Amino acid sequence: MFNIGDLFQWERFITPSIIKIFYWLAVIMAVLAGLQAVFGGLGMMFANPIAGIFAMIAGILVALIGVIFARIGAEFILIVFRINEHLGAIRSQGEQHQ
Repeated sequence: MFNIGDLFQWERFITPSIIKIFYWLAVIMAVLAGLQAVFGGLGMMFANPIAGIFAMIAGILVALIGVIFARIGAEFILIVFRINEHLGAIRSQGEQHQ
């Protein structure tokens, strides 16, 4: 992953190493939010069955959409770092040919 010394030096980015942790935290939060809405819908079923069913469906959608957006956000951050790496490689190739 990364060494504690990497926190105090600027030669290496640590974000690509730890982005997976943040991705999994976002996935867990999205699933927990969806489960909370599903269980809230189950509790609502006693008072209003139609609203309870809609709340349960909304909870499932919240979980799915949350996981998808977490993945999109993580990939966007990784793409920015990958572009930086490729631009650095292109720059070093240009310096070698001169």
